[in-house]
Amino acid sequence: MKRISVVVLSALFLTACVSKKKYVALQEDNGELKSELTKTKVENEELEAKFAKIQERVDNYNSKINELTEDNNAKLVSVDGVVISEDQKEAMRESLKNVPPAYMATAKTLKDSMNLALQFNLKSSMDNIEEDEDIAVNIEETVVMISISDKMLFDFGSYKVSNKANDILQKIADVINSEESLDVMVEGHTDNKLMKNSAAVKDNWDLSVLRATSVVKKLQNDFDVAPEQLIAAGRSFYQPLAANDTDENRAKNRRTRIVILPNIDKFFAMMASK
Repeated sequence: MKRISVVVLSALFLTACVSKKKYVALQEDNGELKSELTKTKVENEELEAKFAKIQERVDNYNSKINELTEDNNAKLVSVDGVVISEDQKEAMRESLKNVPPAYMATAKTLKDSMNLALQFNLKSSMDNIEEDEDIAVNIEETVVMISISDKMLFDFGSYKVSNKANDILQKIADVINSEESLDVMVEGHTDNKLMKNSAAVKDNWDLSVLRATSVVKKLQNDFDVAPEQLIAAGRSFYQPLAANDTDENRAKNRRTRIVILPNIDKFFAMMASK
């Protein structure tokens, strides 16, 4: 009987020891989980605080952007379909003050006014170009046509620009450089005499094109005219001023014509981009 009691007590003691170990282990696990949970909460609170600061900065930036957009929109105006700032519009109005009111009588819009102002300024800048037997100036509305005789620009049958043309080309370059929105076409014209074939010049088409190109390059390289404003064109002998029946008439037909015209759309595009 006593042996049985000892066995039972031993079994109960061992069971109690195992249960206590499990309990301690579970307590330790529980403590670790609580610690991880606390750490996670702290990290989550820190992240939320950081996110709140970032959101606040984003909101501030958006607010500033909206203010700038509203301010900018208030300063922008539309002129004949082109959006420009009030400062640019005021600059246009300032430039119109130099134009006689009678000259602007036909203008109905600001775009009309600027077109007439460009025309007026262009005509005024032509005052330093004097006409003679070798230079003819013709102005039709906003288009200026300057015709220069062959003998002033080139040697006979050549397409190399002579230095004696420097003075007139400088004056023309000054006119072109006075306004970015001008388009300039340089046209070469010849008489109807047949050309002697050469490596560079085969006929009057070649000669007229090469002469126009030579003048364009001279304006660009020696007189700082922007190449994007220039166009070179050859007309051969198909647009004569007189019948090609005498030496005198053929001399009139051998010429270079420089056509200067304001491009009002380019003017407004440039104003909008500044």
